[in-house]
Amino acid sequence: MSAKIRKIVTVVEEVLTEMGRPVVPPTRRATAIAVIENPFAGTYVEDLTPLIAIGEELGGLLTDRAVAALGLSGAAAQSYGKGAIVGENGELEHAAAILHPKMGAPVRKALGKGAALIPSSKKRGGPGTVLDVPLGHKDAAFVRSHFDGMEVRIHDAPRANEILVAIVVTDSGRPLPRIGGLTVGEIKGEDGLR
Repeated sequence: MSAKIRKIVTVVEEVLTEMGRPVVPPTRRATAIAVIENPFAGTYVEDLTPLIAIGEELGGLLTDRAVAALGLSGAAAQSYGKGAIVGENGELEHAAAILHPKMGAPVRKALGKGAALIPSSKKRGGPGTVLDVPLGHKDAAFVRSHFDGMEVRIHDAPRANEILVAIVVTDSGRPLPRIGGLTVGEIKGEDGLR
């Protein structure tokens, strides 16, 4: 792997009740986060190909870890999202290079599909910065019950010359969804929208 990884953190969130009502089965979200060295920190570089390659590598690694943390097959995962925080000596384009050109293919491969765009978020910040990773159904963007997000934070990352990269995977939508729209049972998964 070309990424110089300082640490990987995996977190599972399980919601058992909402507004005093049981959530059966519980909704679960998992994030796998890598904190990596930013090879271009403090320098403007025209060719960001090395970061694009790192994104491709991390896409598979982090998705596999998030799915394993949920204890299900990739095909059983329902929602996904991705995000990155660049330390103060980096630029947003560094996060974009990791997240956009090639990260999606290994994420989709690990999940067995993924017709919908992978929602994403990026920002610049220092250690402890919070990143809200947006979520959407992996095969149909119009499934309202899966419009969600997960807050991701590591107390000591990213440092000035680092990038925090996160993948989030869920086994369901929000707890107790009831705003209508396309249901999971109605998904066709052909165009990523419905």
